[in-house]
Amino acid sequence: MIRVALADDQLLVRAGFRALLDAEDGIEVAVEAAGGRELLDAIRRTPVDVVLMDIRMPDGDGLWATEQIAADPALAAVHVVIVTTFELDEYVVRAVRAGAAGFLVKDTEPADLVRAVRVVAAGEALLSPGVTRRLLERLTVGLRDAPDPGLLDGITEREREVLRLVGQGLTNDEIAARLFLSPLTAKTHVSRIMAKLHARDRVHLVVLAYETGLVAPGWQ
Repeated sequence: MIRVALADDQLLVRAGFRALLDAEDGIEVAVEAAGGRELLDAIRRTPVDVVLMDIRMPDGDGLWATEQIAADPALAAVHVVIVTTFELDEYVVRAVRAGAAGFLVKDTEPADLVRAVRVVAAGEALLSPGVTRRLLERLTVGLRDAPDPGLLDGITEREREVLRLVGQGLTNDEIAARLFLSPLTAKTHVSRIMAKLHARDRVHLVVLAYETGLVAPGWQ
């Protein structure tokens, strides 16, 4: 069972998401909150797998709350999907920096929202290739720290190939098809890369793929 928390200050939005998700097999809404601090208190009492997080909320906005979740070892298994009204690149970059595993706009089709919950709960990133491309381009400006030049020394050539494709926004199934691997093998490669690079999640791998030069702005 995938346990979901809804964080949004609009009751009607939460009610709509709850009705949609509770109707799905294997998904239940376990927590609702109208603000960031309320959410944190709730998920520390009631374990969840995925948080659907609005950005603009009172008493702790979504980006702040995402940072708190990412920094708390007790919440390491929680995956955050930012859900907002505006698909602004600034929000995408800030959400990834904060530790989000995905980003959706509120007019997303219901089936895509359900898919997002399942994808993120399984440990995959939820950034479409188009959003990923813009993310990488925005990250060209003002990187806070230069990457360790030897960061990729411990990974194999095959793992470099896989990391490059992760950086381009491909899922495990898409990577498997591209490299003629089984989906399980692709997933194993991604897990090993995350362990070797000490990446907190798959989205962090996207950032590392850019910062180490495996993926450059303007890739197709």
